[in-house]
Amino acid sequence: MYAIQLVEPSLTAFRRTSLPDPQPAAGEVLIRLRAAALNYIDVAVATGRFPGATWPLVPVADGAGEIVALGADVTGIALGDRVVPHFMPDWLDGPMRPERIAAMRGITLPGSLSEYVAVPAKSVVRLPEHLDFVQGATLPIAATTAWNAVRSASVRPGSTVVILGTGGVSLFALQFAKASGATVILVSSSDAKLERGRALGADHLVNYRATPDWDRIVLETTNGRGADLVVETVGDATFERSLHAAAMGGTVFTVGFLSGATTSVNLFSIIGKALRVVGNSTGSVADLAEAVRAIEANRIVPVVDRTVGIDEVAGAYDMLASGAHIGKIGIAHL
Repeated sequence: MYAIQLVEPSLTAFRRTSLPDPQPAAGEVLIRLRAAALNYIDVAVATGRFPGATWPLVPVADGAGEIVALGADVTGIALGDRVVPHFMPDWLDGPMRPERIAAMRGITLPGSLSEYVAVPAKSVVRLPEHLDFVQGATLPIAATTAWNAVRSASVRPGSTVVILGTGGVSLFALQFAKASGATVILVSSSDAKLERGRALGADHLVNYRATPDWDRIVLETTNGRGADLVVETVGDATFERSLHAAAMGGTVFTVGFLSGATTSVNLFSIIGKALRVVGNSTGSVADLAEAVRAIEANRIVPVVDRTVGIDEVAGAYDMLASGAHIGKIGIAHL
């Protein structure tokens, strides 16, 4: 089979190669991959900032394809089924545990830039009929993370949700929040990106470059109450404002560190308002399955900024690293 390998931690070290076709062991399925989608974890791996990778590796955590072979003892899934494999195939359900997250596709296991991959049958989720393969490839990390965000705050009609940025997790969170009946305040540095958010249902738009104290706007918009949920994707530059923008008893769901992973926090911001600060590293296969059911029920369509060919991987990584995109970047297999 063909594959793209990353031979060292560098955004210029992608090489096309041929590898032996994998064979599904007992309990596994063989997927012919049709598409992949990038996440920031892929850039972190490719630049040597994520531990555990060994070189060379087949990169990219998320992908989608169709079942072409079944190992022994596989039930409940059929040849031809369109599926997405989970990023961490050993985390089937329940809370995060070290043994459940040790195996990671695109890091310690082969990722999605190959023609075929063999994965545990229990780690795959069927792709909704209304999505194509590129759209499906966006689901495992970003949609699961966003789904866990809205669940963490029990978002419902009447809830207010603040979302920072317009990347994959942010826009999935916007779509899930609107499907749950919430009012959404979207915060971004780009008016053009904010308008895309409006088209997805965002109720209030705030450009944080024009209005650096965007947390004040959140409080004014909510008559001083604040947000039930803040989806914090930026990190150090915005974290204190996210705490200030949250309502008493609210949740700050933190998933990103684009502006830095180290921050100084006034604990009274958390203690005085009894805030819940929730860290997240995606979720289980069961969480992914729930997110997919919500996507199917609400006919949610992932936002894909651009789709490139598998021989244009380096450019796709550069685009993601630059932050010029909105939503997700897809990679279509030949």
